[in-house]
Amino acid sequence: MGIPMDMRDAWVNRNHFMIQSPDEDLKLLRSQMCTQEGVRAGVKSASIACVASTVPTLIAVRTIPWAKANLNYTAQALIISAASIAAYFITADKTILECARRNSRALYDKPS
Repeated sequence: MGIPMDMRDAWVNRNHFMIQSPDEDLKLLRSQMCTQEGVRAGVKSASIACVASTVPTLIAVRTIPWAKANLNYTAQALIISAASIAAYFITADKTILECARRNSRALYDKPS
């Protein structure tokens, strides 16, 4: 009782008769550029946060008696990765939002 194969294929592969406007292409390009910019800034920030959290964590584990007794390798890795992940997502989000805001203002400020 299902849909016949040729009818199903025609439905799945149907062509859209809408032509995308150049403005839509520019919007898509700008959104991709904002995303790439956010990823770059996030990776940069995450690498800095990784180094900035690794050094004190490893020094603390070797010198502070409480940390030496209570922070195993898994805890150390969680501390370092949590700082890196938080830095990545916060920076990427802020960068993407700032870029989107900049693009939307440019659209409203340009003379028509």
